[in-house]
Amino acid sequence: MRRLGDLPVAVMFVLPAAVGFAAFYLWPALRGLYLSLTKYNVLTPPRFVGLENYERILGDHLFWNALKVTAEYVMINIGAQTVISVLLAVLMHRLTRSLVVRGVVLLPFLVANVVVALVWFWMLDYQLGVVNHALDWLGLDRVAFFGDSALAIPTIAMVNTWRHIGYTALLIFAGLQMIPRSVYEAAALDGASEWRTFWRITLPLLRPVMALVLVLTVIGSFQVFDTVAVTTGGGPINATRVIYFYIYDLAFNRFNFGYAAALSSVLFVLLAGIAYLQLRLSRTGESDLKGA
Repeated sequence: MRRLGDLPVAVMFVLPAAVGFAAFYLWPALRGLYLSLTKYNVLTPPRFVGLENYERILGDHLFWNALKVTAEYVMINIGAQTVISVLLAVLMHRLTRSLVVRGVVLLPFLVANVVVALVWFWMLDYQLGVVNHALDWLGLDRVAFFGDSALAIPTIAMVNTWRHIGYTALLIFAGLQMIPRSVYEAAALDGASEWRTFWRITLPLLRPVMALVLVLTVIGSFQVFDTVAVTTGGGPINATRVIYFYIYDLAFNRFNFGYAAALSSVLFVLLAGIAYLQLRLSRTGESDLKGA
């Protein structure tokens, strides 16, 4: 027992999480990989077809359109969310560190995504929405936020940006608190302006935290589903048919579970590759604080 040391205790603590991971992540992933090599519709046993489902992806125009729509959503959502979150975090860090302010900032994230989507869907409704009534009052034309194919994805992206911005800002705020005040004091003594301090000190020292935030937000953005399902249902004319909604439609509306599993496997590899590239390019294992 002495040779084992703390191993039995460590295993006891790790075991529940390991069982949960194996039951709810590992086994479903392996099962999905197997189904991706079959033709399966629930009503009949899976029939092995090899790589047929993967070959079908190459000529699936709906898949490539869904991937393009998802990429558009990710770029808009990540761009807006990152910029506004950094600004909000810096303002909280420099002006106030009140727990009340942090709680208020986090409130939208505590509301269920479906509820947020429904509220914004009603607010932006073309006929009854308060936003279009306000546009009428200002003498402007009404806008079909969810009904216009050019505006639907940006609208969904901004709705989800509003919901997640507080959580992202608090992660960045936590990173800002790790930066020593002495660094800012030295910059002030050198006569550096606020803008120069932000670009030359704050952003470089935030790199490890920003890398983590970007990986989480990019992966989360690729997984957008509920907002689309509640508001547009993939329309108008596939303008908001993101990849997750397309996979859901194939599996639970068309009962083509084999092909849906193949798309899920491709998406998993794609997201793993994106996350790996982000972590490598951002050099998350290094910190500029060592030389600060």
